[in-house]
Amino acid sequence: MSDEPRTPSRSVLFVCLGNICRSPLAEGVFEHLAGDAGLQDELRIDSAGTGSWHIGDPPDPRSIEVAQRHGVELKSRGRQVSASDFREFDLILAMDRSNLQELQQIRDELTEDEATAELRLFREFDPEAHGDLEVPDPYFGGPGGFDTVYAMVLRGCRELLTEFERD
Repeated sequence: MSDEPRTPSRSVLFVCLGNICRSPLAEGVFEHLAGDAGLQDELRIDSAGTGSWHIGDPPDPRSIEVAQRHGVELKSRGRQVSASDFREFDLILAMDRSNLQELQQIRDELTEDEATAELRLFREFDPEAHGDLEVPDPYFGGPGGFDTVYAMVLRGCRELLTEFERD
């Protein structure tokens, strides 16, 4: 048996505006669920923002707090989505339509070989979305907004993991 690390068979990138609230929360929750399912070595999981304001910053303290209350650790640092992400990830999930539109603009400037990732809205995986496919940005709201976002993220990540397990 080899001691070399396994190459992940699937990869997912969660994207929001600043990469400090919604997408790092989704990254942390999905990593946590994948670990519980014994799939952490099978999946590459990351997050990014469409904007550059928070490059290198830790997640928003309110995201960290809501994650910790649920036993989830957020370890990522803010980064901006790059053209190479469209080749390096199988699936790129936008938190809202504005994020999706910005991602589509980046993808449209790439060749087919440079943009192999599937691009979707994250809440397409939320069984309770009922047509509302946006994860609201809780940044300017109170703590209750982060609880709402956590619930959406948890449902979506559970369903996404189920789909990955089926494939």
